[in-house]
Amino acid sequence: MRPIVPGESLEPRFCILEAMSLHVEVLWGSAVAPWIPELARLRMAVFREWPYLYEGNLEYEQHYLAKFLELPESTLVVVRDKERVVGASTALPLAQAEAEFQTPFTQAGLDPAEWYYFGESVLEPAYRGQGLGVAFFRHREARALALGYRLVTFCAVERPANHPLKPADYAPLDAFWQRRGFSKRPDLVCHFSWQDLGQPQPSAKPMVFWVKEL
Repeated sequence: MRPIVPGESLEPRFCILEAMSLHVEVLWGSAVAPWIPELARLRMAVFREWPYLYEGNLEYEQHYLAKFLELPESTLVVVRDKERVVGASTALPLAQAEAEFQTPFTQAGLDPAEWYYFGESVLEPAYRGQGLGVAFFRHREARALALGYRLVTFCAVERPANHPLKPADYAPLDAFWQRRGFSKRPDLVCHFSWQDLGQPQPSAKPMVFWVKEL
């Protein structure tokens, strides 16, 4: 991992792509602050979909996003259509993620400090299928390399195949992730809790990790 050099500027560097009215920005630190309300709204909207079925809590969302202000090695990729946030993707060192995400690695004898963890990617339905999912991975991988990480990972929830809320036309993203060079690690599983739609309280769900060496 490349250390932060004393005196080095922690101001965010921007990478902006334009496709019609779309802008993709890679930022961190204080530059995250203005976007927290919009990002909280977007996360709550997209995560209501299968397979996350997230009931949503605005206070939690804002608290979750605020931590990126204090982590100079975190990453936030924001997609805007003019000034409206329509997509976002996050990443941070695994050693700075929640303990639940680190535990499978330590139990397997893997050092969390060697891994850069990709969090969520959320995108409004109208903007899907335009290559932005690939851009989310490409920008986070570039940021990981710039910080000195060669190992990256993310995890995805696993729902029962016969879950009553599973859409009949649902297509899992496994093939997309494999094309991005990730391999599924069924031996690396964590359990993370959130409140499902229509349920009275949170419950733990299994999250299986995918890994890649850059």
